[in-house]
Amino acid sequence: MERDFVPDVRTLTIGNKPVEPAGERWDVVNPATEEVIATVGGASADQVDQAVRAARDAFDGWAALSGEERSAAIHRLADVLESRTEQLLASIVNEVGTPVSLAEFMQVKMGLGHLRWQADAAKKDRTQHLGGYDVPVPTMSDVTHYPVGVVAAITGYNYPLNLAIFKFGAALAAGCTVVLLPSPRTPLTTLFFGDLSREAGLPDGVFNVIIGGADVGQRLSSHPGVDKVSFTGSDAVGAKIMEQAAANLSGVTLELGGKSANIVLPGCDVEDFAVEMHLRWSRNGGQGCAALARLLVHESLYDRFLEAGAAAFDQMKVGDPWDPATNIGPMIRPDHRERVQGFIDGSLADGGEVLLSVDDPLPDKGYFINPVLLGGLPHTARAVQQEIFGPVAVILPFRDTDEAIRLANDTAFGLAANVWAPDLAEGRRVAERLRAGTVWINGGGAMRPDAPFGGSGRSGIGREIGEWGIHEYLEPRHIQWRV
Repeated sequence: MERDFVPDVRTLTIGNKPVEPAGERWDVVNPATEEVIATVGGASADQVDQAVRAARDAFDGWAALSGEERSAAIHRLADVLESRTEQLLASIVNEVGTPVSLAEFMQVKMGLGHLRWQADAAKKDRTQHLGGYDVPVPTMSDVTHYPVGVVAAITGYNYPLNLAIFKFGAALAAGCTVVLLPSPRTPLTTLFFGDLSREAGLPDGVFNVIIGGADVGQRLSSHPGVDKVSFTGSDAVGAKIMEQAAANLSGVTLELGGKSANIVLPGCDVEDFAVEMHLRWSRNGGQGCAALARLLVHESLYDRFLEAGAAAFDQMKVGDPWDPATNIGPMIRPDHRERVQGFIDGSLADGGEVLLSVDDPLPDKGYFINPVLLGGLPHTARAVQQEIFGPVAVILPFRDTDEAIRLANDTAFGLAANVWAPDLAEGRRVAERLRAGTVWINGGGAMRPDAPFGGSGRSGIGREIGEWGIHEYLEPRHIQWRV
């Protein structure tokens, strides 16, 4: 594998053509080395308009294709992406900093699997036959669906491939056309997409790629030619996106942050999973919206859990993401590292304590931070209530299951949760009482392409993935006739 590979694509993709960017320029930095690996240019305001116009011009033709035709086109795109797996992997490791030991599946193969599922889903007939209705005259009804239109897909920095696929794969399957805008922190993999989409032979204007900062994002999300805005990122930015889209009454799908509870019920053998729990919330440097980093442990198991989990911190290696032994990569930028460190320092100043940590010296270069488990904090503490987006977890004991559920639900977020239970029936009973869009029991499994993902409260609006994700890009249409 070419470890130094960085995509050399610096052009936008508008109307299936490479377009030289005319907007502001900025450096892209490898967060593990602090080296500038590329200088890119963003879209101008006029180029945002051009991309939306290209998507609008392509919409009628793409929407008119059969599901089988759209499916075949999406599969061709998946074929091209799959043929570049190693380059996509290297690109993500070098611009995101995800350790290669985790990135091959989490950053590349999982996303491609989802794209294949979406391609197949394009062929599905979603017509619902409602049958007869006799008031005031006999009629029959069907409910069919039509595509929303032009979709602005705006993604976060932490999973450039997956977050893009969750949006554009579903939108294309539904018959929509797309303007894709990645985080300016990690634009290179997405610019590469544009090049690969041309190689896949997608029709002109169906899939457009632009990059830029907040001004480009605002112009895109508030554009009168955009029918739906799908955004993944922080709850604060999501609120701004929603406000911007409201000017045109454009629909929004918002997949935002989380403060996900990880509940350990009485009767569990914590020695069986304590290490797994810690290795999960810390993966990708804790830069994941569904990181299960709010640990609620029954008071009878608290000391045993801490003792059993200490081995996880011995297994955490912070450093070079290309080292196969590394499992904790860097924060994306120095300001984000400082923000994460601020949560740690603030917690200690407020009377909290570090219960477990990695204490090895950090590399001289790179935006690294050692993982820590914080304790001794009230549930109202900032580190307990706010998304940290770094390798920091907090632990709190609880007295009984009712208190665990109350604490788990006592948050502005509602994205995910995990329940460790001595038996499945007890885990299901607790899961049904949690305000979370995804609940895993006893560790669950990988993100399924046929299951919804998203949350309530400040975790967002709508769902991605599966049939629920595709329906975000479809409008229902009631057809009724007399009989």
